[in-house]
Amino acid sequence: MNGEKHISPWVWVPTLYFTEGIPYFLVNSISVMLFAKMGVPNDQLAFFTTLLYFPWFLKGLWSPFVDILRTKRWWIIAMQVLLTALCVLLTVTLPHPEAETIAAKATSVGLFRWTLVFFIIAAFASATHDIAADGYYMLAHDSKSQAAFVGIRSTFYRIAAVFSQGVIVYIAGLIENRTGNIPLSWQVTLGVTSVLMLIITLYHSFFLPRPAEDQPRLMENGERAKGREIWKELGESFATFFTKPGVWLAIAFMLLYRLSEGFLVKLCQPFLVDTREAFVRDGQILGGGLQLSTDTVGLLYGTIGVICLLVGGILGGVFIARRGLKHSIWWMAAALTLPSFVYCYLSMAQPESLWIIGTAVSFEQFGYGFGFTAYMMYMMHFSEGKYKTAHYAICTAFMALSMMIPGFVAGTLELAVGYSTFFWIANACSITTFLITYFVYKKL
Repeated sequence: MNGEKHISPWVWVPTLYFTEGIPYFLVNSISVMLFAKMGVPNDQLAFFTTLLYFPWFLKGLWSPFVDILRTKRWWIIAMQVLLTALCVLLTVTLPHPEAETIAAKATSVGLFRWTLVFFIIAAFASATHDIAADGYYMLAHDSKSQAAFVGIRSTFYRIAAVFSQGVIVYIAGLIENRTGNIPLSWQVTLGVTSVLMLIITLYHSFFLPRPAEDQPRLMENGERAKGREIWKELGESFATFFTKPGVWLAIAFMLLYRLSEGFLVKLCQPFLVDTREAFVRDGQILGGGLQLSTDTVGLLYGTIGVICLLVGGILGGVFIARRGLKHSIWWMAAALTLPSFVYCYLSMAQPESLWIIGTAVSFEQFGYGFGFTAYMMYMMHFSEGKYKTAHYAICTAFMALSMMIPGFVAGTLELAVGYSTFFWIANACSITTFLITYFVYKKL
C-alpha cells in the first residue's frame, strides 16, 4: 500500500483499539471469570490471574526495542498473528474438571498449567501490541487528529470490553445453561474469539496505513543500527524518563490513583457468581456472593455495566476537553472512588432484584469510566517528548503495577474476612486517591 496514500483514521483507529482490547480483557478479565466458574478458590484465582498482569508491568523493559527495531505497523500485525494462534491453542487445550470438583470450588489451579502458559504468552504478545499500537497512533496522524480521536480510541477499546466481558461471557452462560457443561461452554467461546482475531488480523494487513514517520528509530545508511547504538538508545529512553521533572510524583500518582479499584476488580465477578450462603471461618460468620448465573453476569456486568463505563469515559473526555485536566481532576477522582461503595451495600444486603444489582454495578462502572479519563490524559501528557512511545509504555507499566500490588493479596484477604469486610477495606483505600490527587493538582 502506498505510504503517501491517505487512509482516514476512521478506517483503522476503531478496529486497532478494539483489537488491542480483546487480548487484554481475555487475559485479565475473562480468565478471572473462567477460573471462578471452573471452581478455582479465590486465593489461587486472584494470585495467578494477577501474575498474568506482569507483562504490562515489565513491558517498559522491551518497549524501546519496539521503538528501535522494525516498524510499529510490523509489530502490530506480527502480534495479532501470534495472538490468533494462542487463542486456538487455548481452545483446544482447555481442561475439563469434574462437575463435583467445580461445585465444591476445589479445582486446583495446577490443572490449568498449560492454560496459564498460553495466557502468559498471550499477555506478553498483547503488551507488545499495546506498545506498538500506542506509538503508531501518535505517528499515523497529526496532534489535532490525535486529540479528535482520543475519545474514539477509548470508545472502541471499551467496546472490546463489552464484547469480551459481555458477549463472550453471555455466550458461555447460554451454552452452560443448555448443556450443563461449564468447560465446554468456555471452549466454544474461546473458539469464537479465535475466529474474530483471525478476521481482524487479515483486515489490518490490508488497511493499516504506512505512515512515513513509522520507521525504526536507529537507521544508518538505510540499514538498522545494531549493538552499541541500540543499547545506548535503550539506556537513554529510560534515563530521560526518570530524569523528567516531577517524575516521582507522577509515579506515585500512577500507583495510587486507582488503588481501591485494584482490590475490587479481582473479586467483583467471583462475588457476583459465588453462592449466597454465609460460611464460618475461625468462628467468624462471613457473607457469601450474589449467586448470579454466568449469562446474567455477562449481561449486567459485562454488557450493561461496561456500556456505562464506556459512556462515562466518553463524557469524561468531553468534560476534560472543555475544562482542562487541572480543573477536572477533583471531579474525576470523586467519580472514580465514591461509586465503588455500592459493593459494600450489595455484599451486606445481598439483594435478589436484578434491577437493584444492575443499577449498582452500572453506577460504579460509569463513575470509573468517567474518573479514569484523568489518569489516561495525565500519562499522555507526561509522556510527551523525544521518546514518547517508550515513555508512554513505561507509564502503562506503572499502571499495571498499580493493579498487581493489591491483586496479589485480594483473594487471600477476602477468604480471611469475607466479601463485606473486604469491600469496606478496599473502599477505604480511596483515601490515597484523594491524597495523591491533591499533590498532583498543585503541580498541574
